[in-house]
Amino acid sequence: MIDGNNNSSTTTAQAENFKKILLTLADDPRVILIKLADRMHNMRTLDSMAREKQLKIASETVFIYAPLAHRLGLYNIKSEMEDLAMKYTEQETYREIAKKLKETKRERTRYVNEFIKPIKEVLQEEGFKFEIYGRPKSIHSISHKIKTKGVKFEEVYDLFAIRIIMDSAIEKEKSDCWKVYSIITDFYHPSPERTRDWLSNPKSNGYEALHVTVMGPNGKWVEVQIRSKRMNDYAEKGLAAHWRYKEGSSNVQESKFDQWFTQIREILNNPDSNTLDFLADFKSNLFTEEIYVYTPKGDLRILPVGSTTLDFAYSIHSAVGNKCIGAKVNYKLVPLSHKLRSGDQVEIITTNKQKPSDDWLNFVITAKAKTKIKDALKEEKGSWPWTARISWNVS
Repeated sequence: MIDGNNNSSTTTAQAENFKKILLTLADDPRVILIKLADRMHNMRTLDSMAREKQLKIASETVFIYAPLAHRLGLYNIKSEMEDLAMKYTEQETYREIAKKLKETKRERTRYVNEFIKPIKEVLQEEGFKFEIYGRPKSIHSISHKIKTKGVKFEEVYDLFAIRIIMDSAIEKEKSDCWKVYSIITDFYHPSPERTRDWLSNPKSNGYEALHVTVMGPNGKWVEVQIRSKRMNDYAEKGLAAHWRYKEGSSNVQESKFDQWFTQIREILNNPDSNTLDFLADFKSNLFTEEIYVYTPKGDLRILPVGSTTLDFAYSIHSAVGNKCIGAKVNYKLVPLSHKLRSGDQVEIITTNKQKPSDDWLNFVITAKAKTKIKDALKEEKGSWPWTARISWNVS
């Protein structure tokens, strides 16, 4: 099975196969939709397979296919893949959470109805066209919360989310979403640190929405997701909705997908890259949280959490990264290894005397930065003997 530590010939062959798929993806993204659909069919029919085969396919799926679905905005596919993989790799935990969700379904339904009643009434009075409902979080998501937060099932505050989908014209989407936010917070007190504005700054996979967590009845935290029908299409279908909207604000999503495909091409165009290294670098950028960083002119760059000033430099251009000696973050000098935070404004400082070094690979995290540094190091090492021989002859 594919995992980060297995260097067997089987793993290499699987990695090579996935690299071929990505080569096709860079030319025609629809190919990956077919591949993901095929993988989903495999996951839904795992019951008929031998245990060893179940574990192999489930491990591959959660390692690379689910993160890829997430990166393409296919959240339903991503969630179902993760749940099905967990059903076979963590059988006892899966059954326990599924049983508790079933037992608490009536209680959750009653609570959701109580929560949405006053919001629904005001939205109707204001003349909005909308859908509002509650839906449970995925079993994999709940399990992740239990593990990372060190809590019991009963202590997971967001077992479900309320979703409000507005039937709004494109030019009124954002204002309508903020109006709904205002209505919700008139009834329930929001938690500022849990508010996520992906209307102003959509995710790199095109996801747009306004998320707010509020204190609901009986002292329970409730997450509310607010978005338009168009935004919901992108949230539910991701890349598959790419061709449905050709005008208006959808150009933002289109450019983000195009930017990512360009990054894939850059990574794949290195013929000397080790396939397993490539897969590790590629996966590290699939499933990470993001930060929003700005150039001195105010241009936005979206990078993975943990990115450094050097990652930022390479995101601008490989030549800028190769010549980078430092940066000014919010007008203060910082080293190449300085980790950036959302909202930082970054000015890169370069010199023609600078060259990449091996230790740079220890603190960059983006696939593009790692690939370009490795390319530069190989080029430098490849030219060194020839340079030395010329110097010897001249002297």
